Amino acid sequence: MEMKNYSAVTQFFLVGLSKYPELQLSLFMFCFIMYIIILLGNSLLIIISILDSRLHTPMYFFLGNLSFLDICYTSSSIPPMLIIFSGRKSISFVGCALQMVVSLGLGSTECVLLAVMAYDRYVAICNPLRYPIIMNRVLYVHMAAWSWIIGCLNSLVQTVLTVVLPFCGNNIIDHLTCEILALLKLTCSDITVNVIFMTVASVVLLVIPLLLIFISYVFILSSILRINSAEGRKKAFSTCSAHLTVVILFYGSALFMYMKPKSKDTKASDEIIGLSYGVVTPMLNPIIYSLRNKEVKEAGKKVLSRHLHLWKM
Repeated sequence: MEMKNYSAVTQFFLVGLSKYPELQLSLFMFCFIMYIIILLGNSLLIIISILDSRLHTPMYFFLGNLSFLDICYTSSSIPPMLIIFSGRKSISFVGCALQMVVSLGLGSTECVLLAVMAYDRYVAICNPLRYPIIMNRVLYVHMAAWSWIIGCLNSLVQTVLTVVLPFCGNNIIDHLTCEILALLKLTCSDITVNVIFMTVASVVLLVIPLLLIFISYVFILSSILRINSAEGRKKAFSTCSAHLTVVILFYGSALFMYMKPKSKDTKASDEIIGLSYGVVTPMLNPIIYSLRNKEVKEAGKKVLSRHLHLWKM
């Protein structure tokens, strides 16, 4: 009987924030504008880091990965959100599974990537003379690659464990996207294995990277305080402040979503935090790195002036 009901679920209905019909148009415009800013801002960062040879360093290689990740992450979630806000609430079973595996994989990858970026800043500030030797091309390319591999493997396992569950005709997802926690609430079977794996994954991909970031910044702060000149301390801290701001934004919302006690009903506050996690943070990343990074601003001006000169010719 369970298999019959499970087979009957061929689509889901995403009804997150549908209790507020007066907000649908405003949410549509908000997400659309944020998406355009995300595409333009992150694409510009990637182009600048490729065209300017001064930015061919581990830090900007990781930043390019982060920008590409944010473009892919938002492209898997925001366009379907726009369709939902325009009135169409349904999504196919396969489409829901694809959205879940992509968004979870990219979110997991970002957790590891932010820890890798913290290690890069630790080596740059605490061991500046050995930095080119330690953070050689082979190492930082492998570190970025393993961030993607670990994130994708976690996502693949969790998605498979979720989609094989029987839903017994339950196909109303009280969320804006096919988020794994919202989907698990629909199943009519035991989810002990899912909960155990998700808890372990949350510790490995959220808590441990956050702990490594914290330890890295303890050593970084200690090194910065030992710098004699105020100008030197300011310059050293400016290279970390953008990354630290992104870490606080990302992990703040991620820990709220995945480490808080689970409830059967989805609250509006949870959906707003989810919207912030999936839309606002990727939009702020390129702005934070541009405004708080002198090298990026100078490289942007250089690339822009070069192309304006060529266009005039």
